[in-house]
Amino acid sequence: MSAEDESNGWHLTESDPGVFTELLKQLGVPFLVDDLYSLDPENLASLQPLHALIFLFKWVPTSSDRSSGTLDPEFPGFFAHQVVNNACATLAVLNALGNIPSFKSGPQLSDLMDFTSGMDPQTRGLVITSADWLREAHNSLSPPSAISLDGLGLSRQTEDAYHFVVYLPSLGFVYELDGLKPHAVRHGSYEDEGESWLTRAREVIENRIATYPPGSLDFSLLAVRDDPLPVMRDELAQLQAAGKQGEAAELVIKLDSEITKRDRWTFENSLRKHNHLGLVHSLLVALAKAGKLDSAKGNARTLMKERIEKSKAKGEAMNED
Repeated sequence: MSAEDESNGWHLTESDPGVFTELLKQLGVPFLVDDLYSLDPENLASLQPLHALIFLFKWVPTSSDRSSGTLDPEFPGFFAHQVVNNACATLAVLNALGNIPSFKSGPQLSDLMDFTSGMDPQTRGLVITSADWLREAHNSLSPPSAISLDGLGLSRQTEDAYHFVVYLPSLGFVYELDGLKPHAVRHGSYEDEGESWLTRAREVIENRIATYPPGSLDFSLLAVRDDPLPVMRDELAQLQAAGKQGEAAELVIKLDSEITKRDRWTFENSLRKHNHLGLVHSLLVALAKAGKLDSAKGNARTLMKERIEKSKAKGEAMNED
């Protein structure tokens, strides 16, 4: 079976908050997805209300042994199996949304959720990944590569496989929803005080992270939360009406930072939708003719090294927490 047959046209997706937030926007869901660099209580509290955590990790044949908890074949919530390659990001999003009470969505997603109600996880996964409009929304932010090496007789190297799973509260328990597992995984109960379900979720995720080598970059964590902009704007209007200029000024700074982040996501997503191969080729030719290609390569290596170091620091921070 070819890779195309196994994926049925679904493309790989980046673990990027801007990508996930844009996907939610296309689905008509007024939620936001943010990067989590730390699991400390203060960081999590700043993102409340927080509905679910999406965990990306490097998948290996023994990865199923890395997760604790108990398989729950009687889980009454929404759970869909992953039946095609590359669909796990969108599947993780739907497994999260399907267990958030009374979430709002666009008509297509609402109809899909209603139609799959009562189906077993395998059938539900088949129906979801057969939805052309959903696949198109998924692929719009993960376009196929413009360069093909097929037919060149090059040896194929096995690439690392990464997988998305969801952690969320349901019926007084923290559940892990992994589309590659036969059932939802129950990770124990939680108290409705303090951090509520996040205390248990942090324990489960930290234990899982601890199974990786120190400083590992084989995972990342995203948070599904309410969009804070409407609340921040209402609060700002109230502060300004009450004459509390100092507090209003502090909130304006936070509001500007949030808006700047959205603008950056919009720009990055616009880049993902375009084929820049022609531009890159022209730039390389121009640099070569100007005798600047070698220095540009050196600068690119330095920049990539800095990005790797930044990613390592992020992984170490999560390991320390």
